[in-house]
Amino acid sequence: MNAPYDGDRAQGTGGPAPYQGTAPGTPVAGQVPAPAPAPDRDPYVEDAYDYDPYRSQDLSAQDPVAEVLYDRASHPPPPPGTYQEPGPLYAAPQAPAHAPDPHVWAQTPPPEPDGPSRHLPYGDHATTTQFVGVDSLVTKAADEKPEPDAFAHLYRDQQGAPGTPVEDAPVAAPAPSKPAGRASSLLKSSALMAAGTIVSRITGFLRTLVIAGAIGVGTFNDTYQIANTLPTMIYVLVGGGALNAVFIPQLVRAMKQDDDGGEAYANRLLTLVVVLLAAITTICVLAAPVFITMMSPKLASDPQQMDVAVAFARYCLPTMFFMGVHVVLGQILNARGRFGAMMWTPVLNNIVVIATFGAFIWAFGGFTTSGVNATTVTAEGVRLLGLGTLLGLTVQALAMLPYLRDAGFRPRLRFDWRGHGLGKAARLAKWTFFFVLANQIGLVVVTQLATWAGSVAEKQGHPGTGITAYNYALLLWQMPQAIITVSVMTAVLPRISRSAHDGDAAAVRDDISYGLRTSAVAIVPCAFAFLALGVPMATLLYAGSGSGAQNIGYVLMAFGLGLIPYSVQYVVLRGFYAYEDTRTPFYNTVIVAGVNAGVSTAAFFVLPARWAVVGMAAAYGLGYTVGVGVAWRRLRNRLGGDLDGAHVMRTYARLTGACVPAAAVAGAAAYAVTQWLGSGVTGSLAALAAGGVALAAVFIVAAKRMRIEELNAMVGMVRGRMGR
Repeated sequence: MNAPYDGDRAQGTGGPAPYQGTAPGTPVAGQVPAPAPAPDRDPYVEDAYDYDPYRSQDLSAQDPVAEVLYDRASHPPPPPGTYQEPGPLYAAPQAPAHAPDPHVWAQTPPPEPDGPSRHLPYGDHATTTQFVGVDSLVTKAADEKPEPDAFAHLYRDQQGAPGTPVEDAPVAAPAPSKPAGRASSLLKSSALMAAGTIVSRITGFLRTLVIAGAIGVGTFNDTYQIANTLPTMIYVLVGGGALNAVFIPQLVRAMKQDDDGGEAYANRLLTLVVVLLAAITTICVLAAPVFITMMSPKLASDPQQMDVAVAFARYCLPTMFFMGVHVVLGQILNARGRFGAMMWTPVLNNIVVIATFGAFIWAFGGFTTSGVNATTVTAEGVRLLGLGTLLGLTVQALAMLPYLRDAGFRPRLRFDWRGHGLGKAARLAKWTFFFVLANQIGLVVVTQLATWAGSVAEKQGHPGTGITAYNYALLLWQMPQAIITVSVMTAVLPRISRSAHDGDAAAVRDDISYGLRTSAVAIVPCAFAFLALGVPMATLLYAGSGSGAQNIGYVLMAFGLGLIPYSVQYVVLRGFYAYEDTRTPFYNTVIVAGVNAGVSTAAFFVLPARWAVVGMAAAYGLGYTVGVGVAWRRLRNRLGGDLDGAHVMRTYARLTGACVPAAAVAGAAAYAVTQWLGSGVTGSLAALAAGGVALAAVFIVAAKRMRIEELNAMVGMVRGRMGR
């Protein structure tokens, strides 16, 4: 049997030719006719012009030249609402809403859509898509360097002449590193400031531990707390708030506008602060007995306690002069981009005070052995503690001078204050003054009531129930807020300010919601941890202060849940500050201070003396709860009636639901361990460890069951940082 196309195969192999006597094209019997010779075909253009009914929908088949030359930057996609919807057949087309009117000379342009609301093809997001036109591509084409050929080494030996030795390709020199830039510098400055704040908080907490170990937590420490708090109150009331809120922005503006870089304005401001604080300090030192009586009438009624308190006050009141100098010098450095000094120099103050009270323990013994009080303390002991406190603030202020010299600033006294904007800045500070005044009035009321209750309770055999217990518990309670919420909002606040400046209320709302929900993941568990484990925390940390440590734990438990509204208040107020609104925070502060003072007064009269300060601690959180309700409603109205409240409340509700069983189990475990091992250092450490592990385990299990997305995001971020 002959194979098909046998004649064709014969032609190609030199076989017999077809019969010559037959005309071309006439078939011969028994022979397959040879096919006509096929034309030459190019396999790369084969089927190139076949009809494809779906070619118009194929993105890869579109004209690439027209696609590249289409300038999307000049012709972005139209906004929604401009696409004409298909109408009924044989109907007249509808006139566009904003068609040009020939009878009107100047037609009103159509309104622009609010926000990034353009529909982009292929699912792109309008806020993250950037259109690049042909002009941009052409102008930046010369900046692009060709990529190196990854396969050049394979045919390197074919490029040279025969016999030419092949040389190794030169190794490209590493590209010079680019400068870090402003963003990197800001990141480093923020990290430096955050680290300084954390170290300052930790050393400040260690400072309270050493003070409690030296003079206890009873009424004798109350006299020191009043004397040490008094200069801070006077300084903040007189000029501290105005310096930070008004004069410092003026200082930055002078740096940009003045020919000398703002140095003359800074020297005038420094001179004004030095003269003003020197005069106020002198008056306050002379009037120390009046201030002590105003702060604590109960303490002033005891002659021995009054003498010790006045002696402490006359050593401590000059510190407000160095507070002001430190703040002004630090803000001058901040305006010049030197942020570290102001955050790290307070660590020196804490170290000096720790050394001072350590020397007191070395000379007179710890409180558990000496039992020192206002009656038994010597004049040398009071002098040692007072001079050490004054020396700490002095070192803190003087430590700024080397940084100023390194920044090129030479401090000089200048008294030409008129006509340089200082009076205008002072007039702008009135709302800041009222803001601080409201805070200080509430603080004075709480101080008076707490010292009175503490004095009565100590006579009944319950030390550690006065203003010292209140301040020590407050300092420990505020640490999560200072480390977590402030860190989160430090990163978010620039975005909020930019969005507020651009009038993008939706972006402000989203960032506020993000700050609230992200900080809540850590703040809510910390609040319940204080509630469940406040007593073992205090008895472990203040074990050297005697039996009063347990009462500090009760005060810490009362503060506990108030951490949640306290943190929320901080985040919500950032929204008003982003809109440069300082009046609303002032009114909100008045409300918080009024509720705090009113409920604290009720607790003082209703509760026994031992539990009065515990009630005042609960009043602190209640005041912020009322303040959050007022601030939330006002900010929601400011942002158009929406503050993402449902999402935020759902997150807080789920976190609370996970923390309630965790706190119950942790409290039960800590109580059982304390009953077994006692409330000493060993028992408190074991109770805190057992309760902490139980709280963390139950909370994590419950949170995963509730699918709290913010917790999963935080865990993922931590794992990413740890490289897992």
